[in-house]
Amino acid sequence: MTGAVRALPVGAEALLLEVDSAAEVAALHAEVLRRRAAGDPWLAGVRDVVPAARTVLIDGVAAPEALAARIAGWQVPPVAAGEGPEVTVPVRFDGPDLAEVAGRWGVAAGEVAGIVTGTPFRVAFCGFAPGFGYLTGLPERFHLPRRATPRTAVPAGSLALAGEYAGVYPRSSPGGWQLVGRTDAVLWDPGREPAALFAPGVRVRFVEAGA
Repeated sequence: MTGAVRALPVGAEALLLEVDSAAEVAALHAEVLRRRAAGDPWLAGVRDVVPAARTVLIDGVAAPEALAARIAGWQVPPVAAGEGPEVTVPVRFDGPDLAEVAGRWGVAAGEVAGIVTGTPFRVAFCGFAPGFGYLTGLPERFHLPRRATPRTAVPAGSLALAGEYAGVYPRSSPGGWQLVGRTDAVLWDPGREPAALFAPGVRVRFVEAGA
């Protein structure tokens, strides 16, 4: 990790770590989990480690300021390409914004599927709705703006793109992302363990359904 970690105490037992990029969040999140699993005594009481776009929240810290000082001296390696569990998600690339996305990318509509399925995604963080994961991995030249007018209802299972992220809507909801396909995969099932198909650190590989 190249940038500095800015640490802010949150209440009496939590610490918010701020960095400059999604890649640094992924590296820092993985490092905290590695050290906790290895029995680092400074992380012994940690209840939750929650990544977001540019932060990692550590909850359950006995001495936040002392831990912040130690983290400043950590050597945090980047996340290796093959690190973490992987899930495969079949997709039908027939979304209503497929032609618009192709136009913005300067490719034929039929090439969008190849770009998406050829991209190694990783769940950076979760939010918005139960089961929704923000997936990073798209090269910068494929980043997209949100739609000027959001839809009032996006069908469940829609594969969507916006900014540097991809995501799959776990249920029908309003949304302004660009819709390029749809999957039958169940993103959120309270009766399943774990309930969420996507969790931070999980690698996601999209494939064409029926291919």
